[in-house]
Amino acid sequence: MEASAATSTPRWLAEYLGVETPAENGSVDCGSQRFEMRGGILRLAALLSEGQRQTADAFGFKWARRDTFESPASVGRMRDWLIERYGDVAAAGWWSDYDGAPLLLDAGCGAALSALALFGPLLSRVRYLGVDVSDAVDVAAQRFRENDLEAGFLQADLSRLPFAAGTVDVIFSEGVLHHTDSTRDALLELARLLRPGGRFLFYVYRKKGPIREFTDDYVRARVRELEPAAAWDALRPLSKLGRALGELDVEIDVPEDIDLLDIPAGRTSIQRLFYWHVMKAFYDPHLDLEELNHINYDWYAPANAHRQSPEEVRSWCEEGKLEIEREITQPAGITVIARKR
Repeated sequence: MEASAATSTPRWLAEYLGVETPAENGSVDCGSQRFEMRGGILRLAALLSEGQRQTADAFGFKWARRDTFESPASVGRMRDWLIERYGDVAAAGWWSDYDGAPLLLDAGCGAALSALALFGPLLSRVRYLGVDVSDAVDVAAQRFRENDLEAGFLQADLSRLPFAAGTVDVIFSEGVLHHTDSTRDALLELARLLRPGGRFLFYVYRKKGPIREFTDDYVRARVRELEPAAAWDALRPLSKLGRALGELDVEIDVPEDIDLLDIPAGRTSIQRLFYWHVMKAFYDPHLDLEELNHINYDWYAPANAHRQSPEEVRSWCEEGKLEIEREITQPAGITVIARKR
């Protein structure tokens, strides 16, 4: 898997795309699309939709702030949450279904936080291809280099990838499909790329109760009009409120289900009651304020942030010829490992 001396693009990626790697600032046609080489990474030259452009700007800003997600506490929290939902994927027996160095497509890689945390040592034995609509691919590439791992990267729209159908072994898309113009369309387009027997690992947002849905939409509509730095600052008071509620360490017993508001009966902390049923104001005692703000910004900043029901996700998997092998449905979202028929 030797990389070209002129770029950070590995030779296997050029071979997979069926193109000659252009020089810096050069361009090349992949399928029916033109890509430009900038910073050693091929980037889609075409314009994005308004929603995708805003989402790309929001996430490019977030992932450039490495101090807000790279602390041991942040990385450890992410790894634990990933394994809770996907299982220990790096040790899964189904990797033996794929010969040689399987192609692992990280669809919406961001800064590769999730991939590095979940796949770990496995990344030296696969052809990792990180794709993101934002400049976060530069951060991901840097983080792979810091870990002495070779990888390929593209900056492109997930719904318009220049890959042939049935050529990808495993797709990982952690919290990304809902940030496209259509969750369903993105899922089906990526499923088309999987070879028979290939696996699709993904997580999407779940629809929540009416107050939380209303508040989320209201805040997101306000925030999306701001430049990323201004949006970050505007959300900090919300993050301070979440921290203050968490530090109260007070519990309440909801006496019975409130069906009208989708609030279940039972004992819960004031912070979690507020978090799940009023507005997202994340709290973890091990994270500092800017780390908490990173998580809240991730939720509110992108214009595209669709929420789905488990029934919708199952129907889309059936439509995409995906057999669900593992499904974890939580209040926050829906995690799936599915095999392509």
